[in-house]
Amino acid sequence: MDVLPGIIADARLLAAVGNTDQRAAGQAALGKALQLGGHLAIRLGKTDLALSALERAYTAAGDSSDPLLAPMVSNSVAWAYQRQDRLDDARNLAVHAADGVEREQAGTAEGIRVWGGLLMSAATSYARSDDYDTANVMMRTAERAAGRLAKLPPPEDGRLVSVFSRSSVRIERVRLAVQHERPEEALLLAKGIRLSADTPPSWRTWLLLDVARAHTDVGDAEGAVKALEALRRVAPAWMRHHTLAVAIVNDLWSRSVHPAGLRKLAQFLGFTE
Repeated sequence: MDVLPGIIADARLLAAVGNTDQRAAGQAALGKALQLGGHLAIRLGKTDLALSALERAYTAAGDSSDPLLAPMVSNSVAWAYQRQDRLDDARNLAVHAADGVEREQAGTAEGIRVWGGLLMSAATSYARSDDYDTANVMMRTAERAAGRLAKLPPPEDGRLVSVFSRSSVRIERVRLAVQHERPEEALLLAKGIRLSADTPPSWRTWLLLDVARAHTDVGDAEGAVKALEALRRVAPAWMRHHTLAVAIVNDLWSRSVHPAGLRKLAQFLGFTE
């Protein structure tokens, strides 16, 4: 929040000066900066503000030197729509953008990653519309496609492209299984995950939280505590302020039998007796 206004101002300057190629590169920087602003607004619950930023990001993307930026911004818009419970809009937008990438950019690692991210987004919208079977089919398709990445040259800068790998697909499949009250399936999926080096820390923390929830749902308090202990090691501040993490520990603490390690977690979150 402190640095973003300056980043956007600098990117606007880059997009306005220089020759044609330099301005196009500046528009790409501006599109990414405004996309970041949209993501920040979504995280703050300001989805209307997010859509305003993302509309400007999409316009900049159209004038940029990056053909994949517009579909990546479309994915961000789909995320904002999901937060507004506009699931049909989110799904249709993600599918339309994915189709465009598949036609024009499917032969590169960058294209596959952007296409895969859009497919995962569409699957999430299907799942939230209570069509878990369709979502699961799409996720399986995405996971198979992720296997093609090993045979292609990696992106020049993976940080500028959508998060997409076998790890990320499997993490999202675990999340959807937990959300649809399929804890056994979630734990089976989680057991087969091998996190790639480019898996963002935020995705790792979500996986640990979902695994903890799945263990809790099947009555395995010890397994839940182990996952929560790992979560505390990698993201202690995030865990302390996340309502689901607090709710899981509180649920386990309210039970008559406390597995080893639970008291320390409860003390960490501040609700021991």
